[in-house]
Formats: sequence, C-alpha cells, structure tokens
Amino acid sequence: MDVLLNPSASHFAFGKIEVRRRFVLEGSRAFGAAYVYANLLGNEAGRAIYDGGALIAAGGRLLAEGPRLSFRDHLVTTAAIDVAHARMAMARTTSHQPDLHAAEAGRVPVPFAWPAAESVKPPPLVAAPPGAAINQPAPWERAADLKAEEFTRAVALALFDYLRKSRAGGFVVSLSGGADSAAVTALAALAVRLGAGELSFDGLRAKLAHRRELAEAPDETTLARRLITCVYQGTDNSGAATRAAARAVAEAMGAEFFEFEVGGLVADYTRIVATAVGRPLTWREDDLALQNIQARVRAPGVWLLANLRGALLLSTSNRSEAAVGYATMDGDTCGGLSPIAGIDKAYLRRWLVWLEKTGPVGVGPLPALRVVNVQPPTAELRPAERKQTDEDDLMPHDVLDVCERADIRDKRGPAETLDVLAASFPRHGRAALHAWVVRFFPALEPQSMETRALRAVVPPRRRKPRPEDLVPLAHPLGWFRARAAGTANVAQTHFKPCV
Repeated sequence: MDVLLNPSASHFAFGKIEVRRRFVLEGSRAFGAAYVYANLLGNEAGRAIYDGGALIAAGGRLLAEGPRLSFRDHLVTTAAIDVAHARMAMARTTSHQPDLHAAEAGRVPVPFAWPAAESVKPPPLVAAPPGAAINQPAPWERAADLKAEEFTRAVALALFDYLRKSRAGGFVVSLSGGADSAAVTALAALAVRLGAGELSFDGLRAKLAHRRELAEAPDETTLARRLITCVYQGTDNSGAATRAAARAVAEAMGAEFFEFEVGGLVADYTRIVATAVGRPLTWREDDLALQNIQARVRAPGVWLLANLRGALLLSTSNRSEAAVGYATMDGDTCGGLSPIAGIDKAYLRRWLVWLEKTGPVGVGPLPALRVVNVQPPTAELRPAERKQTDEDDLMPHDVLDVCERADIRDKRGPAETLDVLAASFPRHGRAALHAWVVRFFPALEPQSMETRALRAVVPPRRRKPRPEDLVPLAHPLGWFRARAAGTANVAQTHFKPCV
C-alpha cells in the first residue's frame, strides 16, 4: 500500500483539527504510506457543520494542509509524494522478513508476460485559477483566540450554506437589545462579510442567484440590508437602553430595522384570559405566566415578516438557559434555525466582548456591540421597578455552565455538583453555591421547564455528541424527582446554616 485515502464526513468541533492531524500523521507513520484525508464542507440539514480541511502526510510528516471553514464549493490541496522513498523507509523500519521459499510446494506456475506499455501523451496542464490549490491553513488559524475564530466562522458558514441550500431570501431576528439576539444578528452579518472577503462580492452574489433581489444587489451594504431584518418588539416593561441598543446593533450590522409595539396585544390576551378564569391576573400570583405571554406575543409578528420575505426566522435561545427552562416555548425559542442553541451563555458573553474589541481576522472589531456588553443581561419581562436580570433569576452564567456540565455531561448529583462548584468558585461562598445548586436541580423538572425541544440547531461542539447527553429532556417525571431529591440532603451534608 502506497497511498491511504480517507474521504471523511467529520463534523466540526472546537479543537478537533488537532485530533485529525495526529491520526493522519500517525497513520502515515504506522502504515509507511502517504495518508490523504479529505472532509466535507458546509452545513448539512441544519444540524451538522463540516469544516473541510484536507490533510496530506507521509512518513509521519505533514506535507500539506488545506483551509477550513471556507465559503467555496470545494478546495484543492496538493502535495508531491515520493513513493519510492516511502517504500525504502518502510523496508528499513519493518521487522517482517518474508520466507519466499516456504510456499513453494503450493505454488502453481502460470505463463505470464507483461503487456507492452502504450505510449500515452499526458493531457496539457491547465492553469488553475488563483487560489484554487491551497496547501496551507488560513491565517486565522494562527490567531491568539482560535476558539473565537472557529465559532465565528463555523456558524457564519453554516448560516450562509443553509440559506443557500434552502433557497431562502434572508434572515429575520427578533432583536431585543440583549446578548443572545445581538450575537445571532452579528453572526448573520459576519456570514456576508466573511463570504465577500473570501469569494469577492461578485462571487458571493453568484452563490445567491436563487433570489433575484439578492443576486442583483449593487454592493455589500445593500446585500446585507436585503438579507438581514431585525425587529425590536416593545412592551410596557421594555426599557430605553435595550431599545437604543437594538437599533444601534442593527444599524452597525447593516440590517433593516423595525420596531413593533406589542404591549397592546399582551394586554388583550391578559384581559381575555382573566375574564375566562374569573379573576384578575397579578404579578404576585401569576408571575411566570405573565412573563411568558410577553415572550409569546412576539412570535407571530416576526413569523409573519419571515413568511412575507421567504426568509429564515432565527431563534435566539442559548443552551444554558434552555437547559434549565429559562426560555419560552414559542417565544425566544421560535424560529426555523437555532445558531446559538449549542453554546453556553458564559462563553457567548465572552465571545461578544472579543467581537467588540478584536473581531475575526480580516474583519476586525465590531465596537457597536459595546452597547450590549455594558448591560447586565435581562429578559425585561417584569415591571421595571423590579430591576429584573437573568443572573438574579438564575445564577452567574459561569456557575450555571459548570452546573450543567456536572449534571448532564458528568452525571453528578446535587451533592457532587456542590463540591465541584466549591472548588471552582471559592469566591462565592458555600451559602450562595448551595442556594444555586438547589435552584438548578428542581429547574430540570418538566413542569417548570418551558422548553422541551429546540428547532434545528447548528451547534459547534466540544466533542462528539452522545445520545445520553440530552437524556434529562426526555425522562419521565419520576427521573427528575429522583435527581432533584438529592438537593434535600445537600444542606444537611455539605452546608451548616449560621445560627
């Protein structure tokens, strides 16, 4: 064997390229052959991102590496392989010594002669277009924050490729002025900027030929405005800061921007239901229901706008909050595609700061995101005097992320999770950590969760997903109660109240 070919369908995950490099190098060394690895590229069915990245190795040395997360249809990566050298290297290192005379008794001689070789004139070489053969990774692969670059480019490529394959007319985002919807809007805008940067503006338009209004856009600014539509939907509880932030982000990303006032719809639904049940609805008794109706009222308008434009409605729910039910089914979870449903809120906020101050290679920072980053995340569903914030409702997002991984990924109970938190966050104190653990585990019960299933997700993953990763969203109620029962013992075993 001289050349080992590996046509792969390996989905993207953070840091996975290092794993691929190792097995390609080790494969070429162990087999004494050239190892040629090729991979799929783009978004498939909204659920898997393929990052490409061809690799060619021989004798344990990497000869060529193609770019990843490209907007091109395909890429060609080439390398010259010395087959004779590889054979000699294998002969020097192998311990196998064949006995050529041992099978003499079982040999059957047959007359044979090699046919005369035909003189074949090789086809003329055709000059490849500039950049057609690329034998090294892109410059962004050497960036200081590789994970941020990977996340940006993976989701931007996935959004663009899904848009193209579904023949949709653009994206619609319900932009609240908060971190989640700002991140989704920025990723949609970066799909345009990164695509134009790699393919040229004309090349990007050519990929959008399925929609005349996109293919005929005269410049990148016009294309972004036709592709991305943002809607701020205000209620009586909406603040001036988020309204201004939503407008600033939409304008900075080049999106078309609308403001819908939906407070009247909230009041109508509240009055209808109050009349039906025979009592007024109050914040004291009906807090959760009154919050959720505001989120749900925002869904029909953006769906109508998406339908009118033949566009994809992007969900803005993240993984951390959806995992504990801090999301409203048919509210912030509504949409046809969920770009950040696989990303925890703690990382998402760090990424937004990076995007504001550094930004991806070739694009640079997006300083307009500062209006989002300086605000504490808030759902703005309670009256303003209550000063609602996400972390007051839940816990610090970095703590929530650790709780989620300890429970869902590592299958730890409440007591073990408290130990993990105590080691990871000593600054918070045992009392606060205990309260958050008790809050986290009952939150996984189905009756307190709004979200059972999210729409199509394009999640960059840390590792290959396992079926059991999503088990807490599928077990019967008894399973949740058994898991949460351990919280009753946490105070007795791990926390002694002050007296």
